[in-house]
Amino acid sequence: MIAIGSDHAGYSLKVEIVKYLKENGYEVKDYGTHDRDNSVDYPDYGLAVAEAVKNGECEKGIIVCGTGIGISISANKVSGIRAAVCTDSYMAKMSREHNDANVLALGSRVVGVGLALDIVETWLKSEFVGGRHKTRVDKIGEVEKKYLK
Repeated sequence: MIAIGSDHAGYSLKVEIVKYLKENGYEVKDYGTHDRDNSVDYPDYGLAVAEAVKNGECEKGIIVCGTGIGISISANKVSGIRAAVCTDSYMAKMSREHNDANVLALGSRVVGVGLALDIVETWLKSEFVGGRHKTRVDKIGEVEKKYLK
């Protein structure tokens, strides 16, 4: 299952991503927001998706705000979450293969729908390669242990 969430700025893109995911056989749990007309705070939705991934309720997460930056920063405060802002498909592939990103962050004011869907598809189909990259991801875990208590 894929967790998804957005603030008001990311709502319209989130709707398109949910449609794409469902059309391609993915189960989706939508953590909100549910309209674009009421201003909401992106940390609330980044946290909801990050917690769903952290606790195993969902395998991966996708979060959307205006730039992808703020919502990814908030999601990355959850231990074990590696949220990557991706603006192209190469970044999406590398975030999975080298960084084992478990949350994808997108900016609705940065990428259009077509590119966003290509990024989502690439990200979901890419796998962590391990090896020397596992050592590096493990070091990120050590930083979390030191600072996220």
